[in-house]
Amino acid sequence: MAVVESSHPLVKHKVSLLRDAGITTKDFRALTQEIGSLLMYEATKTLPLKQTPMQCWSGTINAPIIATKQPTIVPILRAGLGMLDGALSVLPCAKVSVVGLARNEQTLQPESYYENLVPDITDRMAIVVDPMLATGGSAIATINLLKQSQCKHIVALFLVAAPEGVSALESAHPDIDIFVAQIDDRLNEQGYILPGLGDAGDKLFGTV
Repeated sequence: MAVVESSHPLVKHKVSLLRDAGITTKDFRALTQEIGSLLMYEATKTLPLKQTPMQCWSGTINAPIIATKQPTIVPILRAGLGMLDGALSVLPCAKVSVVGLARNEQTLQPESYYENLVPDITDRMAIVVDPMLATGGSAIATINLLKQSQCKHIVALFLVAAPEGVSALESAHPDIDIFVAQIDDRLNEQGYILPGLGDAGDKLFGTV
């Protein structure tokens, strides 16, 4: 398992802007999409290529083309939808699978209420997107579901993560690579990331 924390200055800058207590819904959405697209570049750098004959203006050439089916992007509802447009700006032909998980505020464990995966997910790389990796429960449950559906290549993207969530995901799924904009300090007693972003879903959907 590789845990890749972005060192890009633009990513660090944009995450800092997300932390502003007075940020508007519009700005939170825009920054979430922008960071999502930057993380997607990093997460897709290992996609295999094949040399493919192509008719160019100067004649026939062999050009590098992605060798596999386009990945499926898997937002975890509801906050993961905030990263979807940014991810699709990098992979506009990607298929979209959706997983709905809600955190029980008493147990801090995820509860499933919806799933809709592309039918040929066994042939595609799955890229899980969610702004927060807190306790790791939702990410672990989503990856469990993907593996049960015979998905063989899975990576996960997060805006911010707690060390506890990274450790939990690493223990549950040591074969999954994680790409994160920022690993924060810790979880508080309620299971929220510190310093964190607050409730990303509420900020994205204006339900604060």
